[in-house]
Amino acid sequence: MTTPKAPEVLFFDVFGTCVQQRRPLGDELSTAAAEALKSNAATLDEAVRLKAEKMTYEQWFDFGGNWNKDVDDFTADMKAKSNSVDWHAVDAYRLTSLYKLLRQSSLLLPDPNYPESTTTQPGSLFTDPQLLKLNSIWSRLPPWDDTKAGLTLLNKNFITATLSNTHETNMRAIIDHSSLPFQHVFTSSMFNSYKPNAKVYQGAAEKLGFQPEECALVAAHLGDLKGAKDAGFGMAIYVERELEEKEPELVGQGIPDLIVQEGRGGFVKLAEILGVKKD
Repeated sequence: MTTPKAPEVLFFDVFGTCVQQRRPLGDELSTAAAEALKSNAATLDEAVRLKAEKMTYEQWFDFGGNWNKDVDDFTADMKAKSNSVDWHAVDAYRLTSLYKLLRQSSLLLPDPNYPESTTTQPGSLFTDPQLLKLNSIWSRLPPWDDTKAGLTLLNKNFITATLSNTHETNMRAIIDHSSLPFQHVFTSSMFNSYKPNAKVYQGAAEKLGFQPEECALVAAHLGDLKGAKDAGFGMAIYVERELEEKEPELVGQGIPDLIVQEGRGGFVKLAEILGVKKD
């Protein structure tokens, strides 16, 4: 593929691209369940205890994937109904979804009077405070090993900014948690929209005073990169991340202008490709 002119601005998707999603969810769920089996042992319903004890890491990993997908489906339904997304509502739904999926897995006992309640019943695997802590993983997602070092290098030659599907408070919590050195923070909520809607990409470019063709999107999701290219971005940079591609059917369709393959150094390798010199 022909590499276009180097951009002035690098916008970054965050979830899955800068911070890990899939494995941290599995890790957090598995660890929380093991701790709950001990701390809540005296009050656990016997069927709940037996079910939880049989759960493997792989099953908790899959549960995390289903949790993420359920929130994605909720967001997609909101888009379809109103052509907009309330990202604070999406954030709130993450906790609702967690309760729902745990009830469906027979790990939370249902309230017969309020089947959709977000309050745990006696005998359940988790208490409400434990679930609040578990849900907070979404603002504590750890960065990939190359994220901070790569961003530090890229900041030498480029303007860097987030551009992710969430609201600003959540984005800043993620950045602050891992001290990610972004120069600017943009989220879809600032443009009353959602990626891959063109107004998000174009609006972010305008905020920084650049034309879309002077900008690049760095992402681990081909659908996001396609949206950026369709909106006029000059470069789409695909940084492959383990287990993070949600639309594998887009592989091989010629969407990215530049690819950093999984396991090849991520953002640090990207900085090298783009001509950033190390000290």
